Amino acid sequence: MLITFEGLDFSGKSTQAQRLANRLTREGFRVLVVREPGGTAIGERIRSVLLDKSFTGMTDTAELFLFSASRAQLVNDVIRPALNRGTVVVCDRFYDSTTAYQGWGRGLPPDAVQTVNNLATGGLQPSLTIFLDVPVDVLEARARAAGSGKDRMESNGHAFYDRVRRGYLALAQAENRFVVVRGDQSESELEVEIWNLVEPRIAGNVRLSRSEER
Repeated sequence: MLITFEGLDFSGKSTQAQRLANRLTREGFRVLVVREPGGTAIGERIRSVLLDKSFTGMTDTAELFLFSASRAQLVNDVIRPALNRGTVVVCDRFYDSTTAYQGWGRGLPPDAVQTVNNLATGGLQPSLTIFLDVPVDVLEARARAAGSGKDRMESNGHAFYDRVRRGYLALAQAENRFVVVRGDQSESELEVEIWNLVEPRIAGNVRLSRSEER
């Protein structure tokens, strides 16, 4: 089973992806957490390029292909093999990020983005996608409170993130696998709500035996 987390920067999705993985492990499932971009040696190199603020001249199309190249390597080397072993894969971002950020945010043609997404994933689709929806104003306040320097992707303005959020909400209306969760709750409240969403959907997955858990 492939479970993906989506959301704008500072939405808390990475924290919730890890919390869900921890809960699944406690419940006896074999679990793997991966992130995008990254997750492989090649993907981590690509990640460093994508987030480097010095690359101010990167074109939107180049950005699209770099994210997709990292994803193609991750799917081939990590995600598909894990799924074939019966592992539950929890992915911090997947191709919906590309649709929202490079499609809606950057304004690249939707058909082109979809074609590249399909090529990079080989048609692999998540069983469940959890979108943590947080108003852009709240995210900007979180970013200021964090006080850390922004990377290249986090340095986009309010209008960009508003378009990305609208893109995610449009995807959620169009795709049955999407569930929208209010991301302005506490971390503990989010963890409980997400587990209540996941638990009935994962009932058919095989748990580890006691000998395998040792």
